[in-house]
Amino acid sequence: MASRLLLGLNCGKPLESVLLPELAEALSSKHNFDLQAFSFKADREVLREPRVVRVGLIQNSIALPTEKPISDQKRGIFQKLKPIIDAAGASGVNILCLQEAWMMPFAFCTREKRWCEFAEPVDGESTRFLQEFARKYNMVIVSSILERDLNHGETLWNTAVIIGNHGNIIGKHRKNHIPRVGDFNESTYYMEGNTGHPVFETAYGKIAVNICYGRHHPLNWLAFGLNGAEIVFNPSATVGELSEPMWPIEARNAAIANSYFVGSINRVGTELFPNPFTSGDGKPQHKDFGHFYGSSYFSAPDASCTPSLSRYKDGLLISDMDLNLCRQLKDKWGFRMTARYELYADLLNRYVKPDFEPQVMLTGHCSVMYCLLSASKYAYRLQGSRLTFERQ
Repeated sequence: MASRLLLGLNCGKPLESVLLPELAEALSSKHNFDLQAFSFKADREVLREPRVVRVGLIQNSIALPTEKPISDQKRGIFQKLKPIIDAAGASGVNILCLQEAWMMPFAFCTREKRWCEFAEPVDGESTRFLQEFARKYNMVIVSSILERDLNHGETLWNTAVIIGNHGNIIGKHRKNHIPRVGDFNESTYYMEGNTGHPVFETAYGKIAVNICYGRHHPLNWLAFGLNGAEIVFNPSATVGELSEPMWPIEARNAAIANSYFVGSINRVGTELFPNPFTSGDGKPQHKDFGHFYGSSYFSAPDASCTPSLSRYKDGLLISDMDLNLCRQLKDKWGFRMTARYELYADLLNRYVKPDFEPQVMLTGHCSVMYCLLSASKYAYRLQGSRLTFERQ
């Protein structure tokens, strides 16, 4: 019963494990990273063949202390990720997603500008590093970086680069929602993105990227679904005290509500910085943001999900998923047909205007008060939910 509630059932059955090649298992053992694999199935259809795609998520800690030179830190992460990506390639992964800002420590908590040196163009060093693996393994790779936009005054963005299976750059998406939680404020480095809610049609399916904090915004998830996404990745960097109770819930809810698969990735480890800082948690200055708890996992549109990767170790999570399940769940629940988008379009259109008045209905008690006021020497006027009085 506990497993059924926590992990759900896929087509009425518990999720099945997948046997991986010996090379992938050997790399996992040699380089000490967690390796798990599962399979999401769909019902057999008459008119469509199964559309099975193998997808991978990588979570990792940084490789060197943050006091080391920036170039050494970045290359250290490259070397750490190489055997994990090789394990994904040896396992036949078609689409691979890395964690938020994987090519650097999560320095945005410090508010120090020195860390801007990690930023790079979309076609920069990190992309070139991953393009080799994309070509080698015929693999689409989603790479979340700190982008330096050379064409627009070297503006910085939190950006996911989509690398095609031939090593080509398919496109990019910039983070829509930027956290401002206490004095943890990522807008010290970059602001809200300007790329909308793009869905990228790859050789293996339609994918989108909901970067980190965007998972707290249901309309963000919805928009990717309305644009036709079949898999939405959520590359993240979030710590235990801040968000862990929400972590197993939000992406799974989004997968259910929007009838697509979700891959949630969180970095792992505790990163120490040279100078102390505060982070809106009411504690004295400290040198770390907290423990990044990993726990990456997949969710399916039928409410089933995989077990999570380790809370403490680097890891690679692999899932076979039949994308036919997306349409099957749309047909089953009818969420698209019953959504009544016109109601919410009207509400949102009114809400964003300065003169918006909430639709609050008056209670019986208030009605009695109006009767009393009517017999008094004051005249009253009701505008929306606002009651004003004028002496007669």
